[in-house]
Amino acid sequence: MKLDNVAILIPCYNEGKTIRKVVTDCLNSTKNIEDVKIYVYDNNSSDNTVDEARSAGAIIRHEFQQGKGNVIRRMFREVNASAYIMIDGDDTYPTNAIPEMVKRVKELHVDMVVGDRLSSSYFQENQRPFHNVGNKLVRSSINLFFKNDIKDILTGYRAFSYQFVKSYPVASHGFEIETEMSILAIENNMYVENQVIDYRDRPSGSVSKLNTYSDGFKVLRRILTLFRNYHPLQFFGSISLLSVLIAILVFIPKVWIPYLTSGQVANMPTLIVCGFLVIMGLLSYASGLILDSIQKKEQREFEFRLQLIHNEFNKM
Repeated sequence: MKLDNVAILIPCYNEGKTIRKVVTDCLNSTKNIEDVKIYVYDNNSSDNTVDEARSAGAIIRHEFQQGKGNVIRRMFREVNASAYIMIDGDDTYPTNAIPEMVKRVKELHVDMVVGDRLSSSYFQENQRPFHNVGNKLVRSSINLFFKNDIKDILTGYRAFSYQFVKSYPVASHGFEIETEMSILAIENNMYVENQVIDYRDRPSGSVSKLNTYSDGFKVLRRILTLFRNYHPLQFFGSISLLSVLIAILVFIPKVWIPYLTSGQVANMPTLIVCGFLVIMGLLSYASGLILDSIQKKEQREFEFRLQLIHNEFNKM
């Protein structure tokens, strides 16, 4: 199996106005790095993206299932390299950061380098105000549910190690992919570093494919799903506590106090509902305990897979 030294991966959908410049800038920024391959993965573009990328010197490949997550799954499956750079084709990221990102992966053994836009020029350059709000909301949500130090969750500019790429099970289909890979790195104790980068807004005529509302909702839903998957005891324990608390708050004034006064259960339907709420709480907590045990087993198996991938990489 052939192993590239550095693979620059560019997922593209209708980026004909900018992709030539992005590929050219990547080539110019990596002149001093040996064996750099630039792969442009086209996702059913209807413009001249493929022709522009090919004429600029990129290797063209295709993913016919629509969605950025599907493209990244294809890229990670097909490309083998010592270090990976993933960058969008919309010319919003500076390619001069690539050498430093590669250095961190290859020399410091960082599993994922995050191109941090939010600590530099993003909020000044970005002309889409609701995107700014969305970035802050996603970052706050992940800080609430997961303990982490990733500064920019939704950035499309990242560097990866071979170990990360080959161990990452891509489950998302669309733009929630960045959130998923960030949380996977956090939860599996992988080595993550932030690298502050400058950000510039899309050039005139280039249109964002991200839908602020529908894709934003998918990202938030994905965060909640991943919290349930990685922390089932906390998730189902919270449901259990809420159910029992509601049962107690209803039971005391509606059933218990009248019973002490009259010696009779005056609100039998309420008593039954309270009983069901308590049962639901107990079942929820029991589910959390079982799933937590399964999750711990998954973590141990993931570490074993990492060791196998590490051994495979050393043999190349």
